[in-house]
Amino acid sequence: MIPAFRWFGPGDPIPLDHIRQIPGVSGVVSALYHVPVGEVWPYDDLAALVQTVADAGLALEVIESIPVHEHIKLGAPDRDRYIDAFCESVRHMGRLGIPVLCYNFMPVFDWMRTDLAMRRPDGSTALAYDDRALEHIDLSRGTGDLPGWAAAYDADGLARLLAAYRSIDAAALWENLHYFLERVVPVAAGAGVKLAIHPDDPPWSILGLPRIITNAASLDRLTRLVDDPVNGVTVCTGSLGADAQNDLPAIVRHLGRRGRVHFMHCRNIRRTGQRSFHEVPHPTGFGSVDMLDTMRALRDVGFQGPMRPDHGRMIWGEAGRPGYGLYDRALGMMYLQGLWEAVSRSVPDARA
Repeated sequence: MIPAFRWFGPGDPIPLDHIRQIPGVSGVVSALYHVPVGEVWPYDDLAALVQTVADAGLALEVIESIPVHEHIKLGAPDRDRYIDAFCESVRHMGRLGIPVLCYNFMPVFDWMRTDLAMRRPDGSTALAYDDRALEHIDLSRGTGDLPGWAAAYDADGLARLLAAYRSIDAAALWENLHYFLERVVPVAAGAGVKLAIHPDDPPWSILGLPRIITNAASLDRLTRLVDDPVNGVTVCTGSLGADAQNDLPAIVRHLGRRGRVHFMHCRNIRRTGQRSFHEVPHPTGFGSVDMLDTMRALRDVGFQGPMRPDHGRMIWGEAGRPGYGLYDRALGMMYLQGLWEAVSRSVPDARA
């Protein structure tokens, strides 16, 4: 396992030298945040990012992510232009030796939360989601009040995009994902880059939009659309764990036996009702995700890829990007490494 940490580039309030000081962390997960969605990532810009990380004594292990343009997801007539740009960026990754690309295929909205600073009894704040609260979000103002992603939309732009998706159901989205993978997977294989799709977060349809990467069956289906070892997944314990029907250790074992778990996002959530949850500290006892059993499953399938602590709470008076403070994620990284050391020294489970 390669302990890694997300860094949002030079504008991140957490500098690389602080990440370097987290014991055991050797990898960085980052991206080029200034390139407009759908354009080729310039080789020189990506090379500069690799060098910046290396100068800090770390390695750029994962790109998270090259955004998939909405016209690709919609199957628009000009989608090949955007797929070609995506492929060229993947080739640049391969030339620079960046081994893993995490991406997603969620329409319009990336990860969704309805509260970016839920106050907890201990004084910390955490990300939270509740389907009932989502019903009251006013989309007539665009995406300004929602979590920030690669693209933001004003009211008119968002309305046009949502209207375009009215003709796209789950079956059509699967077809468009298949079309995308048929063209991207051979390029990634040639470049030596592993593709690691991120599950939909949360793992159910929102705001009338289809979401298709939500459970064990859909993850397995994804890997078989184009059955190549580079076509794999990011197992996000928080995203998948929001649905009690998702058996995380079983998902890891099934996909891991086939060599398709390329990246791990580890965080804990507490399910508080039907389609309602909030994020909690990483250890198992605080939430609904069994981190220990998930680590055992990763050990049993011989996982050797990058793993990062995903979102954390804001603690100890820290302010910054919601979910991406330093302190709680650093605590989570130490917990994950402790679990990994413990399971690595114990007997593997014969179920693998």
